[in-house]
Amino acid sequence: MGEILFLAHRMPFPPNRGDKIRSHHVLRHLAELAPVHVATFADDDADLAAEGELSALAASHCLVRRDKSLVRAGIEALVKGKPVSLTAFHHPALAADVRRVLAERPIDTIYAFSGQMGQYIPDSFTGRVLFDFVDVDSAKFEAYATSGSFPRSWIDAREGRLLGAEEARLARLSQASLLVSNEEAALFRARLSPQDRATCDVRALRNGIDSRFFDRALVRPAPAMLDCGGPRMILTGQMDYAPNIAAAERAIERILPLVREQFPDASFHVVGRSAPDTLLASHGQGGAYVWGGVDDIREWLAAADLALVPLELARGVQNKVLEAMAMAMPVVLTPGAATGIGGIDARHYAVAESDIALAERAIALLGDHDHCWAMGLEARRFVVDGMSWQATLAPLAAMLGLAESTTRHAA
Repeated sequence: MGEILFLAHRMPFPPNRGDKIRSHHVLRHLAELAPVHVATFADDDADLAAEGELSALAASHCLVRRDKSLVRAGIEALVKGKPVSLTAFHHPALAADVRRVLAERPIDTIYAFSGQMGQYIPDSFTGRVLFDFVDVDSAKFEAYATSGSFPRSWIDAREGRLLGAEEARLARLSQASLLVSNEEAALFRARLSPQDRATCDVRALRNGIDSRFFDRALVRPAPAMLDCGGPRMILTGQMDYAPNIAAAERAIERILPLVREQFPDASFHVVGRSAPDTLLASHGQGGAYVWGGVDDIREWLAAADLALVPLELARGVQNKVLEAMAMAMPVVLTPGAATGIGGIDARHYAVAESDIALAERAIALLGDHDHCWAMGLEARRFVVDGMSWQATLAPLAAMLGLAESTTRHAA
């Protein structure tokens, strides 16, 4: 085969948040199959600092600092009749580099990661397009619209409608549209027109986990967390993401007090970058602790007795759940947070919907050390045996028309 152009809305290094973890492992896998040219955006200085790692992996790369404000992107979107998600990620320098690579290199496949990057695929490209939507962004904005108030609800409804049209266009353009789970693929397919459903190839490409890295035996529990009351529950993730914020607030305000009726010293720990002031104000109050970003999330997972993931709006496969399971930790979670993982309730994790039911599942596990430990071991065994990145990404070779044994072509 020829070479691959990889388009990603965020720099795949360092792999420190859900979308970047997936793009990081996909990029590494593709680089084992053929030379890969990367065009992507840097959000901050940490992304720019990792450019050397990207350079070492890619045959060539273009890394552009994304500095367009949301207000400017919104105005541009209104004027052009486009989704804000697209105008926010439009940059002339990146578009110029894509044109250059397509003109100078034998690119026969474009792998586009996230719907924002479809705008960089020229109509004239005649090669293979694999589009990794990850999850259905349009459905996410529609859900935001139903729960928000005007004018935010109008903005989100508009975004959902326009993104839905863009997702359908990209599905028609692509040889395969990839979603993170069978459930997300079914949702994407259901939102297409009957004609598009009949002609577009929509598939699941699941997330994996590096269980050799996420291993409790490799780290010591975080001392700061051990100093807090126990039993200890934890929620990890990017804390400027609205569903994560809502889950943390739900746990602190509604679930933790129920658990503390049974375990007065119980504590709940929010660990992740960019927590808003509303969450930070909860630190040290009523058994809640908000730690912000940390150097090694494994140390904090190792210090917890249980992961509590009460997501009300969950799209795709939750890396936070896979990481906790790999660390041999019992997880209490909502049905949405369990979607796409494929485990068995009461064996690999504990599923509940309401605040009371989530608290009851957590109390039952925290009060039975043997059951708690056994569920954690079953969880780790489940992800080790069937959810390695190598296993979940194996179908990519066939999508590229290659045998699985194909190794990287020297660039």
